[in-house]
Amino acid sequence: MAIAMKADQRNVSTKGELRELRQQGKVPGIVYGKLLNASALVAIDEKELQGLLRSHPNAVLEIEIGTQGKHSVMISDVQRDSLSRQLLHVDFHQVNMNENVRANVRIEAGGDSEGVREGGILQVILHELEVQCLPGDIPESITVDIATLGVGESLLVRDLQLPQGVEAKTEPEMVVVTVLAPQKELSEEEREDAAVELAEAESRSKEAQLEDLKTI
Repeated sequence: MAIAMKADQRNVSTKGELRELRQQGKVPGIVYGKLLNASALVAIDEKELQGLLRSHPNAVLEIEIGTQGKHSVMISDVQRDSLSRQLLHVDFHQVNMNENVRANVRIEAGGDSEGVREGGILQVILHELEVQCLPGDIPESITVDIATLGVGESLLVRDLQLPQGVEAKTEPEMVVVTVLAPQKELSEEEREDAAVELAEAESRSKEAQLEDLKTI
């Protein structure tokens, strides 16, 4: 179900007017979409937007845009001040509820790992998964069952159990989570090998994420 969000229409503004808008607790934004007569300039309540980004960043929103009526949209980009982290601007894109979209979904580790019980160290490599599905089927998060994961074992993207209708678009061989051997039981050479293995896994994850961004 789409989350209703109020949006005030606004006109093209100068930098000074945009600054004043933000001081009033509003975030300037724009809505793009094929079904819109033209891209719509809007202003969103900052507290409402902050709460949405914390709890449902991938949610389908229902925004009423003045004379253009209600439209289903998703957040496509958020700009923040590099120092204060204040929200500066937000982009929305219109979605067709009957057409697939791509979204990044938070990954959560669930269960009591066998390897951790034996003293291993749980290392989450991938914190978000890019998926493709209908807008109404986007999960809030994806739980990775680590109960059977032993020391030295890993779960890959291809091992994930996804909801029906949800397809992973991230590289299938990317490491999601792994259990490292206890450092105190490793020799110096083994510690070096473990560090290299972890660094390589993280590097593969970052490279795959960059490739995914290039193909969007």
